[in-house]
Amino acid sequence: MRIIGETNFQFLKHRTVALSISLLIILAGLGYEYMGAGLNLGIDFVGGTQVTIKFKDAPDLDRLRDTLTRLDVGSPLVQRFDEEEKHEILIRVQNPSDEEGDFTKPILDLLYSEYNQDVGDRFDLNTKGTIELTDLLAQQNPDGVTGDKVTLEQHYSPMADAVSEYRKKQGLFKSVDELAGIEALSEPVRTYLGSTATSGAFTLLGAENVGPSVGKDLRSKAVYAIIYSLIGMLAYIWIRFQLPYGLGAVAALFHDVLITVSALSLTGREVNLPTVAAILTLVGYSVNDTVVVFDRVRENLRLRRGEELEELMNRSVNQTLSRTLITSGTTLLVVLTLFIFGGDVINTFAFVLLVGIIVGTYSSVFVASPVALFASRMVTRRRKARMAR
Repeated sequence: MRIIGETNFQFLKHRTVALSISLLIILAGLGYEYMGAGLNLGIDFVGGTQVTIKFKDAPDLDRLRDTLTRLDVGSPLVQRFDEEEKHEILIRVQNPSDEEGDFTKPILDLLYSEYNQDVGDRFDLNTKGTIELTDLLAQQNPDGVTGDKVTLEQHYSPMADAVSEYRKKQGLFKSVDELAGIEALSEPVRTYLGSTATSGAFTLLGAENVGPSVGKDLRSKAVYAIIYSLIGMLAYIWIRFQLPYGLGAVAALFHDVLITVSALSLTGREVNLPTVAAILTLVGYSVNDTVVVFDRVRENLRLRRGEELEELMNRSVNQTLSRTLITSGTTLLVVLTLFIFGGDVINTFAFVLLVGIIVGTYSSVFVASPVALFASRMVTRRRKARMAR
């Protein structure tokens, strides 16, 4: 299938301009990373605590930031998570001075004192867990069960689990009246909780904590993973084709990775383990298009012996151009859909692939082929010089 007819664009004729533009973009990106704000590393790599909070009503972010400054750990990151109407907030705190520590409880205590001042001694269905609810019911024993503490806990534990499961499905309790929809509760328990419990202003959706030493280790392993993947691609292309083509492919991959990382730095997007996974996915995808071009070059070398290598490479790129546009275009549509409609959780992952597909398609033509051509000519000149001795 072809979406365009036969073409004869002189891609390699403009290789100097294309490579110069790429080099300038890469240098500008690296300069911004080291002299500007740099990469926004997530807690996976720098260590810290990250919690996701859901509020009953839309929270005032300025008030929330002012509250969290009492932690005295620098400037906590506070941002909306998922759709705005869900009232979900992401809070990230970096460990001070590379110290170990989990700030989940201090964060929750601050939020509780600020937003749940009217709760008092009542049991908060949105912040208390299954064990605490089981203990409360076992102590008060609204069902009048006879037996020791273990017997009471076994009786009330399924009810506490049902309350927690309901909160997990709904996000949080907006009102104590919602207990009426939990069939696992006995009527005395439902009546007791209805009169003594309350639904606080927020609930904890998730918490994550990474120590600074673990973050440093993950950071180094992420860099090694990317480097080893590039070395593996070099070896693969070298074995399948020749060393000059391997150098061209790896040059294109370095080009794609560096520009994508620069895009992450420029947009201030968080770099975490899923981001590294997206970059590794990009490495595999990008080399696939390059292999198709080089495979056509190898085929034309057999069919058109004696033809100038530059012209032969131009011919090969033109012959695979329709296939490149179809493959990249259809993939781009899927990734663009994920980027627009996929939500915050995979937005950065989709962003990396979006940038990578565009840059990777460009580099297969304007970076991999010119570098392979230059390296091939270098090898040929050395071979001729060796034979002339």
